[in-house]
Amino acid sequence: MMKRDPRIDAYIAGVAPFGQELFEHLRPLVHAAIPGGEEGIKWGKPAFLYKGKNVATFAVFKAHAMFAIHGGGRQGESDEGSGKLTRVADLPGDNVLKDKLAAACERIDRDGTAVRKAPQKRAPKPEIPIPDDFAEALEANPAARATLHALAPSHRRDYLEWITEAKRSETRTKRIAQAVEQLAAGKKRHWKYEDC
Repeated sequence: MMKRDPRIDAYIAGVAPFGQELFEHLRPLVHAAIPGGEEGIKWGKPAFLYKGKNVATFAVFKAHAMFAIHGGGRQGESDEGSGKLTRVADLPGDNVLKDKLAAACERIDRDGTAVRKAPQKRAPKPEIPIPDDFAEALEANPAARATLHALAPSHRRDYLEWITEAKRSETRTKRIAQAVEQLAAGKKRHWKYEDC
């Protein structure tokens, strides 16, 4: 069972009755959900820790309280509300809270932090080499060549994919001619749709 921190008892004794009621509901729930956890004070507010890492924080303000599970957000938030708690009924169900607390502890075991990691950025796609027939057409039109090389990699890719994905040689030849014409005019591949 988690040991009670007397500093938290002092904090709770000084808050409004609605905050005391919320905390008295949350404290045993958190103790049961985080075996081997501990209480503490973080940022001047009651906190619950697991392996020394913050799992949840509780704070009481003038007219509302806040209970945040790290990596799980403020509890009681919804599209309509802002997570401002004034009574126990504003909290999600006990089982929901226990599941979120358990998930935060699992993240600490796995990642060393309860905070969810941001999704990894994908590596940029490799450049598509300019096919010989397109390179020849660009050599004959320096303005088109300069525009293509000045484009962002994604816009160059638009042209190169469009040309290299042509299945018939007639289609490819037609696309190369159209690409050179558009590039000579300083246009991106999908220029018609930019002002839509």
